[in-house]
Amino acid sequence: MYKVNKGDNNIEEVKKITFKTAGFKERQHLQEWIAKNPSCLGEELLIIQKEFSGFDDTKERLDLLALDKKGNLVIIENKLDDSGRDVVWQALKYVSYCSSLSANDIEQIYSDYLSSNNEIKNAKESLIDFFGDEDYGEVLNIGYSQRTILVSGEYRKEVTSTALWLLNNGIDVTCFKATPYSFKEDVLIDFKQIIPLEDAEEYIIKIASKQKEEVLNKRVRGSRFEVRKTFWKKFLEMASQKSNLTQNLSPTTDAWIGVALGMSGVSISLVVAKNYARCEVYINRGEQSLNKKTFDILYENKKEIEDGVGVNLEWERMNDKVTSRIKWQKNNVNIYNDEDHEEMINFLIESMIKMQSVFKKQVQNIKR
Repeated sequence: MYKVNKGDNNIEEVKKITFKTAGFKERQHLQEWIAKNPSCLGEELLIIQKEFSGFDDTKERLDLLALDKKGNLVIIENKLDDSGRDVVWQALKYVSYCSSLSANDIEQIYSDYLSSNNEIKNAKESLIDFFGDEDYGEVLNIGYSQRTILVSGEYRKEVTSTALWLLNNGIDVTCFKATPYSFKEDVLIDFKQIIPLEDAEEYIIKIASKQKEEVLNKRVRGSRFEVRKTFWKKFLEMASQKSNLTQNLSPTTDAWIGVALGMSGVSISLVVAKNYARCEVYINRGEQSLNKKTFDILYENKKEIEDGVGVNLEWERMNDKVTSRIKWQKNNVNIYNDEDHEEMINFLIESMIKMQSVFKKQVQNIKR
């Protein structure tokens, strides 16, 4: 690796070193770097525990436990300059131990992690923020969806051979090579995915996991995804008879569906869950200050808005978050109870039409 010096149009070598010569340790350094910056592994991960040892009848502990955006548990095992011979076996043991963790178990593990780090965040609220879905518990640790990520300075042949075999047989294993470099007074580190090769990753995983996906699809068939799609299909059919606001929308498996208000980052979201149905003006224009300013302008016209809608709305500025929202919510209804669907749909149609009419005028004033 070389650094480009633009001034004299030359390059200067950045020397490869080892973690040992740099004085770095596995838990004290490499593990902490990944825990604080999990995106170094190429995706958005939520670290929910370090040195996890909550296994029955064993004192073993895994390095890092995380969740990915699909709700899969991710076991992260770190080694320094040599992977050792048994790292894959070690990781597979941890995967098997974690396979039985329930959604409640995972929430408690994460809550314990936040407490141990003196974080004031609430575990459930943080999980909702991470998944963008209040029903995230439905997808946590389903079936055999657990994943393994190995991080090491070097890999022995028996480790890479085993990892490739597992990958080709539908077991989700990813290997990163962590390489430290020295440049003057600084130490740089590069995380490079070596298994599967990034250029072929999508194809390899698609082929290897085909059978696995078919099994998982059978397990989730009739679950929340199909329930939601059926609900939104019925909603759109009924809404089209009363308004053209949803004419360009299609049924989705998500918990929400959006209706435009004529301004980028400000829209109406219709949300359904197992405890409520909600119509909300959701404000996310990119920057926190801009979102709060937009909210404040709307709040100045609170009386006019609520008179127009005909109900008292819930105004949530959410100072500790980037976004803000203004909502009209119906409680004690359940998306997973078919008997509640008609009541929920009628509420969503009524609230959508009223809020869109009132807030569209307000948004146009803000734009002007």
